[in-house]
Amino acid sequence: MTNKKIPKKYQPKGFEILHDDLDIIVGNKAPGILTVKALWEKENTVHNLLNQWVRKGNPRSTKCVYVVHRLDQATSGILIFAKTEEVQQFLKNNWKSTIKTYYAIVHGRMEKKSGTIQSYLSEDEDYVVHSSKTSEEGKLAITEYSVVKETDKFSLLKINLLTGKKNQIRVHLAGEGHPIVGDEKYGKGKSNFKNLCLHSAELEITHPHSKKRMTFKASAPAYFRNLIDYEY
Repeated sequence: MTNKKIPKKYQPKGFEILHDDLDIIVGNKAPGILTVKALWEKENTVHNLLNQWVRKGNPRSTKCVYVVHRLDQATSGILIFAKTEEVQQFLKNNWKSTIKTYYAIVHGRMEKKSGTIQSYLSEDEDYVVHSSKTSEEGKLAITEYSVVKETDKFSLLKINLLTGKKNQIRVHLAGEGHPIVGDEKYGKGKSNFKNLCLHSAELEITHPHSKKRMTFKASAPAYFRNLIDYEY
């Protein structure tokens, strides 16, 4: 496995590569960059930048990376890409065994300091995700959380994402009356905070080649510490 520290100037902008071997690339996505292309942005995405990176400037190269999962544009943290379709399929087939740990800073103090939020999520034509208690109105989403630190205004949560539906954590916490700091989509309208305080901190997978369990960790952005000082 090639896992040497890659100088920052050679890394794709917005994606710090943490691990690179024959099968996978794992990195820390910066907030603000898309994982994959959208209607409004096709070039400046982690997927596109990584494709260019693995081709190493050779326009004739057919090398590419394959998407395994996604993070919201405003969310930072661990992303994994496959180097072959076979590896992509292996990781997707084994995704239920993947342990996904997030940190979120929410407004207010949670009444229950730990718990499980469960509902059914569906997306409307405006790309807004809605939560329902009935299975006829969406797909099951389960979020485990625990409060790890509090201030007068905010709570830091450690989250175990048991399902991976679009906007799941944001919708679930907003539904509890504690929207994520910086979330203008599911929060209380215009935010005074520039960034969304949601970070994918750890990912534990079964490696497609060795079949051994591997854990990858990504440091949270500085604005997390500015709100709540903690060893992220």
